[in-house]
Amino acid sequence: MKYLAFYLPQFHEIPENNDAWGHGFTEWTNVRKSVPLFVGHRQPRIPLNKNYYDLSNPEVMAWQAGLAQKYGVDGFVCYHYWFNGRLVLEKPTLNLLSHPEIPFHFCFAWANEPWTKTWHGAGGDKEILIAQTYGREDEWEKHYLYFRQFFLDERYLKRENKPILLIYRLRNIPEFNRMIRYWKARAVEDGFDGIFLLSMNASREHVGQSMYVDGTVDFEPNYTKYTMAPVSGGLKPKAKETVLWNRFALNSIRYDEIYQRMLQQVHGKGQYRTAFADYDDSPRRHERAIVTQGSSPSRFGKYLKELTEKSLAEGNDMVFLNAWNEWGEGNYLEPDEKYGFTYLEQVRKIKQLG
Repeated sequence: MKYLAFYLPQFHEIPENNDAWGHGFTEWTNVRKSVPLFVGHRQPRIPLNKNYYDLSNPEVMAWQAGLAQKYGVDGFVCYHYWFNGRLVLEKPTLNLLSHPEIPFHFCFAWANEPWTKTWHGAGGDKEILIAQTYGREDEWEKHYLYFRQFFLDERYLKRENKPILLIYRLRNIPEFNRMIRYWKARAVEDGFDGIFLLSMNASREHVGQSMYVDGTVDFEPNYTKYTMAPVSGGLKPKAKETVLWNRFALNSIRYDEIYQRMLQQVHGKGQYRTAFADYDDSPRRHERAIVTQGSSPSRFGKYLKELTEKSLAEGNDMVFLNAWNEWGEGNYLEPDEKYGFTYLEQVRKIKQLG
């Protein structure tokens, strides 16, 4: 079994975030500012030894890669942002490309949505900062040429001599069949047998029927929580300054309930499952957050084992992990002050079981 962890590159400054949110903004900004919204709410989440790292430093990714390897994570699925040739948050993967001495596998997940001001959970209207466009062959060629330098790297994840590429919203691409056909033909020219394209099921995507799609990935817990009715209600706080909120003031879903629903879903070959560590996006969304109740390292390990067994029985040898470092969603495997390395230890334990 291969365990592939989603990887967020937003832990370094970029001009787009400085313009939108103020100088110095990174994902850590929201994480540091987070406060408990009800009694027992575990916020803020603090990285072990207060390691608020900067991903513009390639030594950080070298540390992360070494840690992932030690605990049984086989590769990172790095989010990729492309807007008609304009790149955003590309520095960490470019650093990885330019440092071949970091011996770790990776691939891309194209997060093909507009860059908006609510991407970080800001209140107010959804202001579009950079529109997501797709163009025709001239843009497809530019985009492929950017991918190409990574595809040709021996560390880039392949399947059946095809570079693995995930796309978040495949249905949003007006001519995705033509675009993917074009990319696959270009990959063949470069000595591959095409591109191993995976559609991410985040809600109701379901494009696995396309002849150009090789498989799907359930993006959890997003995919399953859309099929569930979040429990909400209770009393709202009387003032914004109130810290100890009624615990039903926020939408909440029980960790066990999500996983039971995930495990009940029928999968076939090429329909890959995802295990998630935890979920609490209050650092981004505050009172509009969704919080899972009942996550723990031991529960995560239990469900990872069950998902792994089901996946192998279904003929699939990849399980995706959400996430390596989604600190703004409380969804990370990296060590923190409360649990240390215990989430990662669960991955290693299940990996060693065979």
